[in-house]
Amino acid sequence: LEKQKAIAEEKKAEEKKAAEEKAEELNKITVEVKTKAGEGGRLFGSITSKDICDALKEQTGIAVDKKNMVLENPIKQAGEYTVEIKLYHEVKANLKVKITV
Repeated sequence: LEKQKAIAEEKKAEEKKAAEEKAEELNKITVEVKTKAGEGGRLFGSITSKDICDALKEQTGIAVDKKNMVLENPIKQAGEYTVEIKLYHEVKANLKVKITV
């Protein structure tokens, strides 16, 4: 039982370390999402967490589950945004997202 606990603790530590490394990498990245917009930069439709995840994977090769992305409301205006990504219990990353027309 002690050995299993030690193995589980070690695995958790490795997962947390991997999440922290991924967070450091994501904090440095700016993802650009191109879309169509009308007058005043207002988008046709909106940018959701799925769109951001797809753009991130396409531009950097880093895959993130859209459920881990904290986006309270879909983005409906062109500009720069910061999106929080939950990678592990206490590990979060802030991804910069640039919406361009």
